[in-house]
Amino acid sequence: MEQDSIRNFRFQNLQEKNMSFEDVFKHIVHFMKLNPRGNYRLMVGTDSQVHRTYTIFITGIVIQQESHGVWACIRKVIVPRKMLHLHERISKELTLTEEIVSMFTEHKQNQLIHIILPYVYQGATFSMEGHIDIGAGNRNKTRAFVKEMVARMESMGVEPKIKPNAFVASSYANRYTK
Repeated sequence: MEQDSIRNFRFQNLQEKNMSFEDVFKHIVHFMKLNPRGNYRLMVGTDSQVHRTYTIFITGIVIQQESHGVWACIRKVIVPRKMLHLHERISKELTLTEEIVSMFTEHKQNQLIHIILPYVYQGATFSMEGHIDIGAGNRNKTRAFVKEMVARMESMGVEPKIKPNAFVASSYANRYTK
């Protein structure tokens, strides 16, 4: 049953709508095969916005070849109520990020690593990051949740990034929550 819900997730970007996760994965593979000698970062992050009668969550998936561009897409989830409690909303954001990260199974991650593997000694790299829309600064309301959320991401074997380094959540996904 869980596997069925994964297959039903729908993604989009400016060029393509209604993509399955398999479509997204094929785009990532194609992007990396264009230059297998590159330095790649696969990043997933979610942001939310409370509206009058609902809360919208946008999860971004971004594959970046450092200094050479990106391919990206989003997944939209709407909760039909105002989620006013900050911890609940941040936790939901991270849960949605974790769902997408878990779709990049060990097998799928190995497929991506095998693209760059022949070029590792020439400097090719691959990493996976979970971008969390929280900050540790004294003026940031989410600082109380940093340890909890970072530990959740680390438990999945993914490098956590928080503000100001969590740009997939705080910038890319944020742009689609309005």
